[in-house]
Amino acid sequence: MATMKIKKGDMVKVIAGAEKDKEGKVIAVNSKKNTVLVEGVNMITKHTKPSMSNQQGGIVHQEGPIDISNVMYVHKGTATRVGFKMDGDKKVRYAKSTGDVID
Repeated sequence: MATMKIKKGDMVKVIAGAEKDKEGKVIAVNSKKNTVLVEGVNMITKHTKPSMSNQQGGIVHQEGPIDISNVMYVHKGTATRVGFKMDGDKKVRYAKSTGDVID
């Protein structure tokens, strides 16, 4: 299985689907299903029963998963592809458009 090029906390832009051109921060990454949760994007409505944690119950709005192939990393305001390279003896991610090391 290939390594994930998008990580939790990255700023990403949606490049395909109904939510195209929206940007947000990655909340969670599911590597088994190849999906990401992006803050404020692909909002779904969920009906919940009252529970100990949610006394009231009712309608809850939350982010739905987006396939990782439909999002692109945002570097300095523009969407770019992400690659890996060796920086000394350490493997790092870098933005392919500028060559800058991300982390």
